[in-house]
Amino acid sequence: MDRTKGTLPCESCGGSFAYRLVHAGFNDSAYAYCGDCGMAAVLGAYNPVQPPVRVRWFEAISAEVEAYLLPCPCGGAFVRNAAPRCPSCKATWSAERVAEAIEADAPGTAKGWRWQRNWTGLYFVIVEGREVNDNGASDALQVLRSVR
Repeated sequence: MDRTKGTLPCESCGGSFAYRLVHAGFNDSAYAYCGDCGMAAVLGAYNPVQPPVRVRWFEAISAEVEAYLLPCPCGGAFVRNAAPRCPSCKATWSAERVAEAIEADAPGTAKGWRWQRNWTGLYFVIVEGREVNDNGASDALQVLRSVR
């Protein structure tokens, strides 16, 4: 099933990239972006393996959870205050600047819904399918480190 919602423009390289907007509450998740490449790491609330610190669900991970995430496949770290990046040139995307594209693709906009305009709230984006999950249902990166 294709869950792509539209495309996000990159102001730096001029590219346009497929994305999916995810509601962390409906998805029962928390998330973080890689500080180097912008890939999304999604932590599921129902995964039996959880970090030994409290996870605040339905938003970006807390700084305390960062220590329990494996590195991104690119070698970077998943952190709370990172943002998605252009898959081509790696420029950081401003939540303010992509708001127009996100709102244009959302059916709720006609009824008054507005994008949150930040990368730590209830909504997050997965760009070009670039995500790692902790669900173990595929060969995806196992997100949580072993507790020492």
